[in-house]
Amino acid sequence: MAKILYLTPWYPSERDKMAGLFVQKHVEAVQAQGVDVRVIHSFGWLDLWHQWCALRRTGWMPDLVQLNVIQKQGVLALLLKRFCHIPYIIIEHWSGYLPENGEFMRMSFLKKYITRRVAAQAELLLTVSPILEQAMQQLGFQAKQWGRAHNVVDDFFYEPSADSRQHSDKKTLLHISCFDERAKNVFGLLRAFRVACLRRNDVRLVLVGTGVDWMAAKNLAAELDFPEGSILFTGEQTPCEVCEWLHRSDAFVLSSRYETAGIVLTEAAATGTPILSTPVGIATDIVTPETGLLVPCEIAEHNPRRFAEFIETILDNTADKKRTEALRKAAEPYSFSAVGKELKAIYDSCLHSDI
Repeated sequence: MAKILYLTPWYPSERDKMAGLFVQKHVEAVQAQGVDVRVIHSFGWLDLWHQWCALRRTGWMPDLVQLNVIQKQGVLALLLKRFCHIPYIIIEHWSGYLPENGEFMRMSFLKKYITRRVAAQAELLLTVSPILEQAMQQLGFQAKQWGRAHNVVDDFFYEPSADSRQHSDKKTLLHISCFDERAKNVFGLLRAFRVACLRRNDVRLVLVGTGVDWMAAKNLAAELDFPEGSILFTGEQTPCEVCEWLHRSDAFVLSSRYETAGIVLTEAAATGTPILSTPVGIATDIVTPETGLLVPCEIAEHNPRRFAEFIETILDNTADKKRTEALRKAAEPYSFSAVGKELKAIYDSCLHSDI
């Protein structure tokens, strides 16, 4: 049984039960494949060192390290490779490399140097989208080998629903996000949907989630004076409730300025819900003429009338059997079993020097 050590700055905890949930799902997926995984989720240098020492006192030693996001944990990965001859791979999720975010370029020279050094010494550098890989390469990152990693979609998203979207006389457009306006462009979506409401009275927008700009979005919606019953803010929902909303909706919309991946896209696809998205993260992998529509970021952000036309088009061309099959096929690589097998194969190849 392979022994894999996950090093991560993001992981669900009492501080934040949603932070790094995608890392936890990777852990669960590979454990289901018989892999022995231990996790060090640290908040600082001292915490990182104490957790490593505590793990060593149990007698457990990894065969391979998986670094999830290149932060201070990467220094430990380098040390383990240098002094213990333990190889490591990286799965990178951080949006700071994207030009629209720009956080990497605001780091100190030393931090940027160490981050690139950690990347270059990995046996394999996996990113969660082609867009993220391209952004890192444009910033001068080099790797022995690049690759892709898929985030996990829970199995219940793939289960058919008896609801069949016949719950309302209005066509429902669903948005799910963390309400961080800098990235998610919820304001642009609200303005466009207000235009759609001026044209017709058979549509409604449901916004699921919460976050730093949630109240600002609600305030903007109030200012826009939507017709009664045409807009609903649900607040935070459980993953099962999110799945139910997808099954009850006629289309899903992602209006983001940038994403590293966008797991909500694959959750929508798994439920067979047609997708309208900006070309961010994995959208260009998931959204095709058979599964939905892509709207340029410029239109989503600055042209409410044109964006509204995209919204109306996706709502008027909702799921049929052929589209549902195409959507679910696009989501297959993101299933719990598929991702677990994918990562186990990567570990086996790395440990047998095939990569």
